[in-house]
Amino acid sequence: MSGEREAEELFEDFYPRLAGWCRGLVDSDAAAHDIASEAFTRLWSRWSTVRRPESYLFSVAANLVKDHWRGRERERHAARRASAGTSEHAPAADQGVDLRSLVESLPDRLRVPVLLYYYAGLPVDEIASALHRRPGTVKSDLHQARQRLRSALRGLHDITTT
Repeated sequence: MSGEREAEELFEDFYPRLAGWCRGLVDSDAAAHDIASEAFTRLWSRWSTVRRPESYLFSVAANLVKDHWRGRERERHAARRASAGTSEHAPAADQGVDLRSLVESLPDRLRVPVLLYYYAGLPVDEIASALHRRPGTVKSDLHQARQRLRSALRGLHDITTT
């Protein structure tokens, strides 16, 4: 019974934080709540084996966010293909920097640690545990991600200033 009460308390205390974190990544209240709910559902199915529930929830939610982004990208791609036949020239893309899009473009190996570290605020040790990696590997992945993002931002800056 204490495990059940512990799970209830975790949900009451942590669900708003997880849903809010997801909301900042997916720009939809409904999708954010769906993702947070699914993360908790997956946690319940493994409750007795998960050592760090909060890290597990963020890790699962990060993967669900990634799946959500992929779905949105497929929708955008389909819309572009459908509209390509109706217009010879597509409207110019917005020149503003969308950091979320840059993070989305990172490979999974780099994207998930970035989401967990910068967006969820988890420490490197917890990320390492959740992802079954060594802390040094997580630090290296974060460093590589920062380099890629910095390079992409420089490239965008060069395009907009010319």
